[in-house]
Amino acid sequence: MEEHSDRLDVQVSVGDRMVLMRVAGEIDIATVAAFRSALWSAPARPVLQLELSGLRLLSAAGVRTLLAAHLRVRACGGELVLVDPSPVVARVLRVSGLHRVMPILEPAAAIEAARRQPAAGFEAARRPVVATTDLQLAA
Repeated sequence: MEEHSDRLDVQVSVGDRMVLMRVAGEIDIATVAAFRSALWSAPARPVLQLELSGLRLLSAAGVRTLLAAHLRVRACGGELVLVDPSPVVARVLRVSGLHRVMPILEPAAAIEAARRQPAAGFEAARRPVVATTDLQLAA
């Protein structure tokens, strides 16, 4: 399963307990429909993991889509987890407050969570960690 345009590339890998979606490029008003389509067409699994290291831009439309996807996945009993956002995207996540709503993991924590046995689940890696950047923002 794959969504691709000149400015956005989404690649999806489906496992037994997790869907891994690698997102690269830009999510803005021109590409958000393709991003939303990829999110909504992902098969239901306990964890939907978005790998964001290749994402260069996340606009307000992308933030709204992430929040809607988070609520949708959570309503089905799952969890949306963001992994390794680029520094620009990490800043948007902090400024928008999404870092307080959904877990953000470093790549090493995500790999460890994926290695855990299905019985152990994803619980040990649920603690949000934003280590890509630690910005001091005025309240």
